[in-house]
Amino acid sequence: MEPHLTAAEASLLATADADRLLRRTLEWSAINTGTGNLDGLTRQAQLLVEACAGLPGEVSLVDGTTVTKIDETGTETLVQNGRHLVLKVRPDAERRLLLTGHMDTVFPAGSAFQHVVEREPGVLNGPGLADMKGGLSVMLEALTMFERSTLAPIMGYDVMINSDEETGSASSAGLISQLAQGKHAALTYEPATRPDGTLAGARGGSGNYSLTVRGRSAHAGRNPGDGRNAIVAAAALATALKDLQSRDIPINPARIDGGSANNVVPDLAILRFNIRPRSHAAAAAFANALDALIASIAGAHDVQISVHGGVSRAPKPLDARAERLFTLVQQSSKDLGQAIGRLDTGGVCDGNNIAACGVPVVDTMGVRGGAIHSADEFLIVASLAERARLSALVLHRLAAGGLDALATAA
Repeated sequence: MEPHLTAAEASLLATADADRLLRRTLEWSAINTGTGNLDGLTRQAQLLVEACAGLPGEVSLVDGTTVTKIDETGTETLVQNGRHLVLKVRPDAERRLLLTGHMDTVFPAGSAFQHVVEREPGVLNGPGLADMKGGLSVMLEALTMFERSTLAPIMGYDVMINSDEETGSASSAGLISQLAQGKHAALTYEPATRPDGTLAGARGGSGNYSLTVRGRSAHAGRNPGDGRNAIVAAAALATALKDLQSRDIPINPARIDGGSANNVVPDLAILRFNIRPRSHAAAAAFANALDALIASIAGAHDVQISVHGGVSRAPKPLDARAERLFTLVQQSSKDLGQAIGRLDTGGVCDGNNIAACGVPVVDTMGVRGGAIHSADEFLIVASLAERARLSALVLHRLAAGGLDALATAA
């Protein structure tokens, strides 16, 4: 027994099933669940429903909200997304938590990166192993362990596993907000930020935009002066946007679609860009600056510019309640002999959405690994049981009033 664990805690944590954790992770990794692969997501969702069968409560698959995008012709079109899993356990409990994860990956159907190989003893390379098939397995194992706790009957929870996190959670954002209401705390199962288990602390926000520029076509040789070049206007927008960048708001003009034949003045261009505001003030200031910039460029180039998109994930600073949750998680890890640090990051996840609802969240409760979003993605196998035990201990201590005790001490 670890020196800082009670006998009840040690008994609870001894129930982690390392073989089941790995077997399930490998089975799920073998299914391609790129965000656009609806068949793969449907298959994965059914396996998740089956995996939830051992937990009390009601599980369902729900449709998300309607999402649109601007295609390469400048037309607003519907985006097809998979369904999202929701499990509700003890909905009438006075204290309830939210646990979230995602079933989609960044690897599309047909990706060559589809098989798991052993990179070295205890380290596996494969799609979604860390981000986040391993995290989902950890979450469900931890809940299975927690249900054996004598404190389980007094605490309820909702589980939400969405199918569109890797593209910004546009269809599931409303569901996340709905489920976050009234929650005591939240845990999200993104992988640790470093292979040593480091947690993500404060996060910046993120916004994706498409600016559609419509000019006027003309012959490039006979009457070019009659044209209004949409590509030139889009290029001016891109450089002007970059000039708006500051330390508090990185801006990345990423792509310009459109154009026409070399002998035609192009009348259409779509500029796509991303922003990463590090504060709410920076996000608000950018919104005002963008409006002024669009008006200026539209006037200077005599074009029309329409905006699609916006900030989808607000910055996630850490307030006093979030600090207490981090303290509980880090102390629990230390008590397990796995002391872990914390690092602020510019990356975003559904933890941003949860924090925006006023709920304290630790959003890197998943496995240790690395190189996510690449063909070098890897999982440290021992971390499956390690992190399941950590989550189960955190759940047990939350049920015992751990956050309340820290608040009183403060």
